[in-house]
Amino acid sequence: MKEIRIHGRGGQGSVVTAELLAIAAYSDGLSCQAFPYLGGGGERRGAPVQAFCRINNEPIRLKCQIIEPNYLIVQDAGLIDVVDIFKGLQIGGTVLYNSSQTIEKFEIKSNNYKIYSFPATEIAMKTLGKPIMNTSMIGAFAALTGSFRIESLQKAIKEKFPSQIGENNILAMETSYNLAREMFGGK
Repeated sequence: MKEIRIHGRGGQGSVVTAELLAIAAYSDGLSCQAFPYLGGGGERRGAPVQAFCRINNEPIRLKCQIIEPNYLIVQDAGLIDVVDIFKGLQIGGTVLYNSSQTIEKFEIKSNNYKIYSFPATEIAMKTLGKPIMNTSMIGAFAALTGSFRIESLQKAIKEKFPSQIGENNILAMETSYNLAREMFGGK
């Protein structure tokens, strides 16, 4: 089972990120769950938020938060100094965080994890005109992990946003997917 924990701030689309990943997995015939944790004021714009996504070939019987994820998606690198985002991350786990700066800037010790930075906000600004980077992060995550077909992600975004907003978000996702394949070598 793949377990993904998404860290962001209220208003950045962390919950939608989990939902889109689950919709894409479901369209590929996989079992999935997506759910938020908003405790501690996460309902407020800018407050730390967590969202979760589980994906499996078999039915998923767990009904709890993801405590030991395989993957982390960090939509706001500023959270690294605010929240213990690495808590419970499995040894050898993969972290994708939104920043144009390298991990050295954040003084992260990456001996136990594979950590990648990606300029998702910059892509969101170019493609959407807004700093809402969730679909950019999804594209980069798909390229980095090889866990999602781009067609499934396109379908999920169209389902969630059936207008020009959806088309713009597909462009953000595809742009990020292609850049991430160049940056990370793609799977």
